[in-house]
Amino acid sequence: MALLKVKFNQKKRVKLAQGLWLMNWFSVFAGILVFSMGLFLKIELRKRSEVMDNSESHFVPNSLILVGILSCAFNGFAGKICYDSLDPAKFAKWKPMLKPYLALCCVFNMLIFFVALICFLMRGSLESTLAQGLKNGMKFYRDTDTPGRCFMKKTIDMLQIEFKCCGNNGYKDWFEIQWISNRYLDFSSKEVKDRIKSNVDGRYLVDGVPFSCCNPSSPRPCIQYQVTNNSAHYSYDYQTEELNLWRRGCREALLNYYSGMMSSMGAVILLVWLFEMSVMVGLRLLHTSLESIANPEDPECESEGWVLENSLKDTFKSALENLKKLGKFNQVEAGAEGAEGEEGGKTPAITTVS
Repeated sequence: MALLKVKFNQKKRVKLAQGLWLMNWFSVFAGILVFSMGLFLKIELRKRSEVMDNSESHFVPNSLILVGILSCAFNGFAGKICYDSLDPAKFAKWKPMLKPYLALCCVFNMLIFFVALICFLMRGSLESTLAQGLKNGMKFYRDTDTPGRCFMKKTIDMLQIEFKCCGNNGYKDWFEIQWISNRYLDFSSKEVKDRIKSNVDGRYLVDGVPFSCCNPSSPRPCIQYQVTNNSAHYSYDYQTEELNLWRRGCREALLNYYSGMMSSMGAVILLVWLFEMSVMVGLRLLHTSLESIANPEDPECESEGWVLENSLKDTFKSALENLKKLGKFNQVEAGAEGAEGEEGGKTPAITTVS
């Protein structure tokens, strides 16, 4: 028994073709939207590529751009088919292409669904990318005179100001690295010498943070040096909420920003996928309804359209049988080639009579 079997007359077939033509052009605009989203996400990721460890995160925007381009191409082609299906003479030239095209549509819809899934599942990979990238970026914060790294201080400062964050996981990350350049240290000072000697790696470490960690909403002037020394500041306790530094780490801030963006895009892609599935089903019904016309010379006669010629169970069994036959055929071919090789390798015995 056919799946989703529907009876059509000429009027219904015309309405279906016109409706599908319109839906396909809506899908072209949806493809442009997906392409634009991918381009926007790629630009946003490139803006902060200095604090990302690798380029894995660009897999999502590249996939969105690819899906957008393919959606425009596939749906533009389908729109032409639907338009020509109103004229039996024009539709005749598309008949041989429809089955391969519908098979490609199935693959394309699987691709759309996969891209929607990775939009939701890329959070883990993005988190590790940001964690390592921010860690490296903070190490190069002081290298303002080093070619290739002189921009890092500005990048980190702008990032912390824009996203209201501090450090990788929090402001205490700055205590573990030397973020003040040697150019601005007085090595004749006893305090500087003592700090460098007290550190195994010979670094100048302080319980301070860059100015960009300061919260401008705080009524108190920013305390960015001797942050953990309560006695160094009047009426101050660094463990209370009065600390006027951003408490949130930049890894968390960026992760929430990009994850929220990707989740929204994933939801849009799922809607596009549902719309594309409905277009594909409609195109299959149109195809089968036109093919099943009993008398092609009488376009007004009734016909039947379906999504699958047999039930879902029978179609699945048939597909498995075809796969088994294909496997057996390959085995036979391999066996035949092996036999030919053995025959070719045999050397005929020669008897010498003396």
